Amino acid sequence: MSVLASLFVSSRPLSWINTAFPFAAAYFVTTREVDLVLVLGTLYFLIPYNLAMYGINDVFDYESDLRNPRKGGVEGALLDPRVHRVTLIAAVATNVPFLVYLFAVGSPLSAVVLVVSVFAVVAYSAEGLRFKEKPFLDSITSSIHFVSPAVFGLAIADAIVTPGLVAILVSFFLWGVASHAFGAVQDIVADREGGISSIATVIGGRATVRLAFVAYALAGVLLLFLGLPSAIASVLAIPYAASVLPFWSISDAEAESANRGWKRFLWFNFASGFVVTMLLIVYVLTNS
Repeated sequence: MSVLASLFVSSRPLSWINTAFPFAAAYFVTTREVDLVLVLGTLYFLIPYNLAMYGINDVFDYESDLRNPRKGGVEGALLDPRVHRVTLIAAVATNVPFLVYLFAVGSPLSAVVLVVSVFAVVAYSAEGLRFKEKPFLDSITSSIHFVSPAVFGLAIADAIVTPGLVAILVSFFLWGVASHAFGAVQDIVADREGGISSIATVIGGRATVRLAFVAYALAGVLLLFLGLPSAIASVLAIPYAASVLPFWSISDAEAESANRGWKRFLWFNFASGFVVTMLLIVYVLTNS
């Protein structure tokens, strides 16, 4: 595989939209403008941000990834050690120009949010921090990866904080915690063999699946109190919660079978993104 191909796979193209869309939606719904901040911010959270997040992970998780049958495709690159240094350099080189611009045009609050966001990206995987090996903090940090672009979009657009907005962000955060926790179940065997701790390796697959189900359910319940059209989004929690139910009593020895549910999760994201986009359009049209 060429260096560019390795970097492309390492950035997890299927997940680009998961970070770019929250920023773009939060910024546009607040400002109702398509400007340079929207364009460059969306580009940043589309590719460079994901290259940093997943590229750093692939470099520092190489030893455990060798034992993980999922790695080597859309669910994660198995980076040849010869491109590890290039990956880290590329992550820095592609992130810095965007970060300089976003810091320059933002406010003190948006700068703080961006610092937290980038720190979470690095801290999750980098040697010496390794938040991914700190049970519960791993799921919290992973959720920050996806919620912080939305919070940054709101902050740089000077959004007015309302109870409804807080409920949406908390719901999104719970969804992120649930998604990471459930995703960790399938890697229990590989992580234990690689000496990596996670929420799933510590409390076990069964408890982790049940925690994910509760978090998904709470995320949906929170949205019910927002009124139309936002409350419609609460139904999006149903397929996610339903996808983990078959693994309710999973044993650690069978943990890899949770990959079936995880693959469904990847496609749910596209369907959910479509529904959320339609709801945003309705919101903008009815509030313009």
